Amino acid sequence: MSGTATAPLRDAALADLQSLKRRHPDAFRTLDRRRVAGLFAVFAALALLCFGLWRLGFSPGLLLGGLGQLAWFTGLMLPPDPGSWSILLSTLTGLGETLAIAFLGTGFAALLALPVSLLAARNTTVSGAVRFLTRRSLDTLRGVNTLIWALIWIGVVGLGPFAGVLAIVTIDVGTLGKMFSEAIEAADGRAAEGITSAGGGALHRIRYATLPEVMPVLAGQALYLFESNVRASTIIGIIGAGGIGLQLSEMIRTLEWRAVSFIILLILVMVALIDWLSARLRRAIAGEAPGQTA
Repeated sequence: MSGTATAPLRDAALADLQSLKRRHPDAFRTLDRRRVAGLFAVFAALALLCFGLWRLGFSPGLLLGGLGQLAWFTGLMLPPDPGSWSILLSTLTGLGETLAIAFLGTGFAALLALPVSLLAARNTTVSGAVRFLTRRSLDTLRGVNTLIWALIWIGVVGLGPFAGVLAIVTIDVGTLGKMFSEAIEAADGRAAEGITSAGGGALHRIRYATLPEVMPVLAGQALYLFESNVRASTIIGIIGAGGIGLQLSEMIRTLEWRAVSFIILLILVMVALIDWLSARLRRAIAGEAPGQTA
């Protein structure tokens, strides 16, 4: 076919290409600095992932080979059995301690976090320096893991549930203080403005406007954190901070695997019940109907 004969086809193809460029400019855009940076970030993330897998000794063959060992280990734990009445009694006592650690830790933390959150909120504290220091202090408290706080308090007050309560209180003051301050800052300021126009001071605004408005939100946040603290109390008990975690670690050390699975089963049931009850309480506080989902 001659060049003259193919010219119309070439012109039509070029016209279609120009039309596509006008309709989809991003697909034909040359690599700019932003796209190059995005591609570099993707390749860097993949390289970091590969390096991490290599450094950790990850091997698909090793993982598949361990499935048989996992099945054998699971067989040792079935059926769940406490073994004796004394173990059952100590397990139930440990569950009670775990709930007490979580409840007391969350309760005391909420009481301490409320006044601190007022110092961290913009609409209740005028001084920028006070807000900055308060927020950085809250960052410090919640920036340390619960296990680390538990180890610190075990070194201070010794083994037992009291150290667990102190660990929960310490980190939860930081967490709840931040959550409470954000809820206070999001409060509608019209009621506070009305109290100010009537001659009320800062304490009156907090007492009669801000707190009544945000208290349901604060209670819901505390309940949500209580759910998390029930699980955290189980973990910190393994290192000696009381609760069911201590009983679980003892059963693991003595190779009582059926008792271990029994304790794990009780922990799962307890956490499920706490989650269900907490969700219903949060809905009740928020004023939702019992059948309405959260």
